[in-house]
Amino acid sequence: MRTGLVAQKVGMTRVFAENGNHVPVTVLKVDNCQVIAQRTAERDGYTAVQLGVGAAKVKNLSKAMRGHFAKASVEPKQRVAEFRVSDDALVDVGAEITADHFVDGQKIDVIGTSIGKGFAGAMKRHNFAGLRASHGVSISHRAHGSTGQCQDPGKVFKGKKMAGHMGAARVTEQNLEVVSTDVEQGLILVRGSVPGSKGGWVLVRDAVKKAMPEGLPFPASVKQTAAEAAPAEEAPAEETPAEDAPAEDAASEESEG
Repeated sequence: MRTGLVAQKVGMTRVFAENGNHVPVTVLKVDNCQVIAQRTAERDGYTAVQLGVGAAKVKNLSKAMRGHFAKASVEPKQRVAEFRVSDDALVDVGAEITADHFVDGQKIDVIGTSIGKGFAGAMKRHNFAGLRASHGVSISHRAHGSTGQCQDPGKVFKGKKMAGHMGAARVTEQNLEVVSTDVEQGLILVRGSVPGSKGGWVLVRDAVKKAMPEGLPFPASVKQTAAEAAPAEEAPAEETPAEDAPAEDAASEESEG
C-alpha cells in the first residue's frame, strides 16, 4: 500500500482526447509536498507517512510544530496529513513527492471538505419529494412531513432526516480518473467530482476498490536533488603497465653478467 499526497484544488478546465471529444477535468496543484515524519509499528504501533504541503509563516505556528518541522529539517507547512502505508512503502524524511506519483488512466480516491450550504431544508438536504402542490395541501408544500410517533415512544429518534446544517463535512469521492499529470508545474488533472471549493486542500490516494495499474512508482515518485540529477563523472582511465623489456636487452644483461 503506497502513500498518497496532499494537493490544492485550483479549479476546472477541459482537455481534448485523441478522438476530439473534450473532457472536463479538475486541476489539482501539488506544491512542495514533503515527508515530515515516519510512523513505525515498533515505536507508534502502526505504519504511516506524514506529509506536509504549502508554506506557512513561522509566527502562526505553535512552539511544538516549530520543533516538529525543525527536527525534519523542512520548511514550515500549511497543511499536514498522514497516510497509512505498508512496511516496505516508507519514504525517507525530507523527500519531495511529485505529481507523477500517479499515472494516466489510474483510478484514485479524493478526500476533502465539501462546500458549506448553511441551514437547509429537508428537500435540499435529503432530496425529499415534498408534499403535493394542490388538493388540500396548504402552506406546507416543502415540509418534511411527520417526524415522531404516537404517545409511545413520544419522541423523535436521533438520526431522523430533518432540516439542518448541510455541507462542510468530510467527503470521499471514489474511483476518479487521472487524465494527465504535469511534473514541471506540479499539476494533476482529474476527471470526476472533487469535493471542496477552489483553494481547498484535498487528500489524493490510490483507489481502494480498484486494482492498481502496472508501472506505478514504488514506494513513491520522489524528486531528485541536484546532486542526484547530475551525471556521474567518468573515472580516469587507469595507466597501462609498461611493456616488458625486449628480449635483446634481456640477453645482453645476461652476457654482461
